[in-house]
Amino acid sequence: MRYRRLRFDIWLCLLLAFGVSLGVVKLTETLLDGAYEQYVEEHTVAEGDVGGRAGADVFRVQSIEDILSHDVFTIVSHGIEYRNRGAGYYDGIYTYAVTLPSGEVVAARINMENVQQEGDYYTSDHTLPVGRVVYADLTESKMFMDQISYGIPLSRTDFYVDMLGVGGKMTEEDYIKHYTGTAQVISIFLCFPFFHWLGARLGVFPCFFPPRRKKGEEKPQSEWD
Repeated sequence: MRYRRLRFDIWLCLLLAFGVSLGVVKLTETLLDGAYEQYVEEHTVAEGDVGGRAGADVFRVQSIEDILSHDVFTIVSHGIEYRNRGAGYYDGIYTYAVTLPSGEVVAARINMENVQQEGDYYTSDHTLPVGRVVYADLTESKMFMDQISYGIPLSRTDFYVDMLGVGGKMTEEDYIKHYTGTAQVISIFLCFPFFHWLGARLGVFPCFFPPRRKKGEEKPQSEWD
């Protein structure tokens, strides 16, 4: 088995770029100070809105027929069955297979923050958030259909139930990591070629792409050859 080592100049530029990226992470964290509170405010759903807590006046559906005949509604699920029937990512959002009291199964995006339980977490009835129908051809995503049909297949694949709305907040840690991680990767990709270009200009590092020679001109000898 052959092993290849990265040249010293590449290691050094990567190390310098990583050092700069740590500073960028700290700067990004400073700039994000207070931003999470605004993010939480924007992703908090009011009671009665789609994704919000369902009050006593919100219709409790029993079947797909009920779902299709109401603008907004909720589903009462026994225990945590709504989390154990299969799930998958549809358009990048985690979507569950939810069994209705009729036994029919529909796809639903759920704002877990606003699920209400009557008693014990595992055995009591859970009232899901306010939902509405969103028509879509779920079969267009084979991966999603394979994931969500792991348990009982969906009864309808031409719509899903949106019980998320603008909800679905990230934790503060995940929110900060989302931005700092992106900033770190971008800074490394920008700084690495800059440091190597600068070193090559100063004659410290060899060029990645040697300058084009004029016709008849001999290739210059490099101290790195």
